Amino acid sequence: MTVAAAISSAGLSKRFGKQLVVDAVDLHVPAGSVYGFLGPNGSGKTTTIRILLGLVFPTAGTHALLDKDFAASAADVLPRVGALVEGPAFHPYLSGRANLARLDAADSRASARTARARIGEALERVGLSAAAGKRYRNYSLGMRQRLGIAAALLQPRELLVLDEPTNGLDPQGTREVRHLITQLGRDGVTVFVSSHLLSEVEQVCSHVGVMSVGRMVWQGALAELAAQQRVRVRVVTGRPSDAATVLRGMGLAEVATDDDAATGVLGQAVPERVVTALVAAGVGVRGFSVERPNLEDVFVELTGAGFDVSG
Repeated sequence: MTVAAAISSAGLSKRFGKQLVVDAVDLHVPAGSVYGFLGPNGSGKTTTIRILLGLVFPTAGTHALLDKDFAASAADVLPRVGALVEGPAFHPYLSGRANLARLDAADSRASARTARARIGEALERVGLSAAAGKRYRNYSLGMRQRLGIAAALLQPRELLVLDEPTNGLDPQGTREVRHLITQLGRDGVTVFVSSHLLSEVEQVCSHVGVMSVGRMVWQGALAELAAQQRVRVRVVTGRPSDAATVLRGMGLAEVATDDDAATGVLGQAVPERVVTALVAAGVGVRGFSVERPNLEDVFVELTGAGFDVSG
């Protein structure tokens, strides 16, 4: 079955006493996307995820998973959703395979006849086949996170919700989980991933939503977010004042100069035409660069808060 939106919400809110933690959030997560859910600590991301999965009841608003109203169809839709919220919890003295077997046996919808094959497939999918017999307490952090994702994939899932899957991981563990998320997206699974790692989101996500103080301040395709940001140009020249005059004449905004350069916000102007105009005006151009904001710059502009770039 094809769905237009893997997750959608309208006016989703949650209040704990007098504190409004989630404030009228309208989510739209396209089916088949890898959606990065971003925000500083305390922005309401984890509470929103808990509401989406039915772990916390909303104060107001509605939401749907896989085009099914959650309030009316939770029992039917949740088996199609896998989740890893605030880290996996397994028995340390059991192997990875044995831990998955215990979880599988507790699932009333799972067939005991196909358990061995499904567990093996889940382990292979996350790259843990070789370590399946190893005790969980001897797993690295990256392996533990991947086993948690394997648990979420014991049954076929159309939507996977991951809350901070790379939190606390070393660079190798982060790369392992990033590769897995990328592969899941290629396999057609919609992945909704909350993250503090902007560099990871830029590499694996097709869409992004940004939370700040309980509110959604921006969401959409990552490419669209980049396209909306202000691109600056910098002209290195011996005549910065004359270069600034040309930039203003080309319609650039926020034109400024220093000892050896002029800068401005490009707007609708075309970089090649700006260079042509500078040369035609007799301004010697020693260097010309187009400076596009990275996701960290965009995030700070949207929320006014700092953010972890690499964790």
